[in-house]
Formats: sequence, structure tokens, C-alpha cells
Amino acid sequence: MTQPALPDSDAPGQAGPHPFDAAIRLSPLGGGRFAGRTSDAYRNMVGPYGGITAAVMLQALLRRPERLGDPVALTVNYAGPVRDGEFEIATREIRTSRSTQHWFAELVQGPEREVSTTATAVFGTRRETWAHVEAMPPALPPRESLVPSRGTSVAPWSARYERRTLDDLDAGEARSWLADVPPRPIDFPGLASLCDAFRPWLFARRPQRTPIGTVTMNVYFHAAADELAAIGATPLQGVARTNAIHRGFFDQEAQLWTPDGRLLATTQQVVWFKE
Repeated sequence: MTQPALPDSDAPGQAGPHPFDAAIRLSPLGGGRFAGRTSDAYRNMVGPYGGITAAVMLQALLRRPERLGDPVALTVNYAGPVRDGEFEIATREIRTSRSTQHWFAELVQGPEREVSTTATAVFGTRRETWAHVEAMPPALPPRESLVPSRGTSVAPWSARYERRTLDDLDAGEARSWLADVPPRPIDFPGLASLCDAFRPWLFARRPQRTPIGTVTMNVYFHAAADELAAIGATPLQGVARTNAIHRGFFDQEAQLWTPDGRLLATTQQVVWFKE
């Protein structure tokens, strides 16, 4: 069935909108186009943090009244940096079947309408079926026993997430507690952004700072909207690992789980790094 467009939401207990909701706020322009503006709160070293860009691309598609069901998969390609300031996202439906719907989105800026980001998404109508999960949730100590990482002035977005991480170099993975700062009920844009909040494993394997940038990111959603709504603002558990670091690029894959062991999302990305 066709779903209603989602309004911009305010976080409970906030005097105004949550910084995340302010960052993904969009104004309809007609014809499937939306206007937005980058947020200083989610700024990275160059342009906005990749996770917030993924979230705003998904938000544009969620705002389309014709969209069918819930997001199942999202692919974001970062063609170039998003400049600070205003941007426009154009969306279009590609094809709809009885169970799935495919969409395309494109972020442009400036009088030349330069493309910096593209995205494709698959939406689907979920129904009750047999279910089984092969993956295992990460083994993490109590959240309170791990020291939270601190945000940095050169990457303000990092202060928008609390990350309590346990590196396991022998296993080749990082296990983390992750949460929005301030707390925010999880939804699909928030989950997409959180998939990019893990520390790049390159920096754990080789403790040397170097410029990096995500080239492409996939997110696969394993929960429906009503299941996310029932979770609220509970901190999530995650695990991230890299398969290969080679000749200027590395991949990173991750999973996000509820504390009681429900898999919410899996993600893969390819990252460029400067040597």
C-alpha cells in the first residue's frame, strides 16, 4: 500500500528539533525535488559526515507519498564532497512491483547543478514469514564499563555519537556500543547514519592518521518500521571489520544489533585513503 509522507520529527524532551532532525530537514519543491541545507553539527573535516548524507538521501525518498512499504536496501555513492550550504535532492521512482519498489535520488548544488551524491533504494512490503538469523551478536561487556570516545574539533559530527569501543586485533574486529547524542529514537534515517559511525578499522590496524573518504556505502535493513519504533532511544551494539586494505582503498563491513540480540542492519562500504 502507498505510505504517507513522513513529517520532520522533534525528539521527545528537546526544546527544539534534535540536531539530527534539523540536519535532515527538507522542504518540498515539487516534482519529486527537495531543498535542504548542510548542518554544522554533522560537519566532517571536508563537508558533511557521510552518514548524515546517507540519512538525508533516504529521508528524501521517505518523504515521497508514493513510496511503498519500508526501506530494505540503500546504496549511496559519494561522487564528490558536498559543499557547505544549500543543496537540492531530486528523486524519481524507477519501478514498482507487487512486493518491491525501486527509487533513485541525486544531490546537486550550485548554478551548475553539480552532482555530489547519488543513491538507489529498494523499498518493500514486509509480511509475517518464517525467520532465521545466522549472524551472532557481538560479545560486549556492560556499556558502563567502557570509556566513551570524545568528539574532535576537526570533525564535529563525532560529538553527535557516543561510541564505546573494544578493539580485538586478534579477531580483526571492533565491537562497540553506539548511541545518538543527545538520545534519539531510532528510525530508518538514524539507522542509516549510525551505520557509518564506526571508527575506520584502518586506524585500529595502523594507528596513523591519514585523510580518508567513503566512496560507496550499502545498508541492508533487517527490521520494519514498527519494530524500530518499539526500540526507542536504546543504545545499540555493533561490530565492524575490514577484509582488505590495498592500494589506496579498504572495505569495511558492520552489523548493528539491539542489546537483546535482534539484528537491525548490516552495512558495507569502500573507503579511499591517502598514503
